[in-house]
Amino acid sequence: MAHALTFDTLAYAKKLIAVGVPVQQAEVQAETFAEIIDENLATKQDIIDLKRNMKEIEQRIIIKLGAMITASIAITVTLVKLL
Repeated sequence: MAHALTFDTLAYAKKLIAVGVPVQQAEVQAETFAEIIDENLATKQDIIDLKRNMKEIEQRIIIKLGAMITASIAITVTLVKLL
């Protein structure tokens, strides 16, 4: 997934420092938070791609289901003619 999300680690760290969080802890927390965002959140494009993939899969399932129904009907008709 390509991510277009931006997270201002410097501004976040400065806010933490301003409320008394030690500098090193604020920097590590900001970097870790940015990594979590990058690795775990989906962008709008990710969701669009997922919806497109789901639609393609849905179409393939419909085609396969139609083929199975057609084959079942053909087999049933053949068996009825034989009996």
